[in-house]
Amino acid sequence: MVEAYVLIQTEVGRAEVVAKQLAGLPGVVAAEYVTGPYDVVLRVSADTLAELQSDVVPAVQQVPGITRTLTCPIADTGRP
Repeated sequence: MVEAYVLIQTEVGRAEVVAKQLAGLPGVVAAEYVTGPYDVVLRVSADTLAELQSDVVPAVQQVPGITRTLTCPIADTGRP
């Protein structure tokens, strides 16, 4: 299992709507709209890094209102 945080910038005023749309996508564990340099923070999950890159992240990037994403794979999930 591979997990990552996806930091998202949205069009002005769209963070809440985008977060709600993202919450329903396959592979999205959590979606929160926040304040600061990013508007939405996701926690995503996939079986492999390749699946994360080929399926989950591109689906996220297709949601209308997103202007930029930064994907940060979690280096250590605390699992053996």
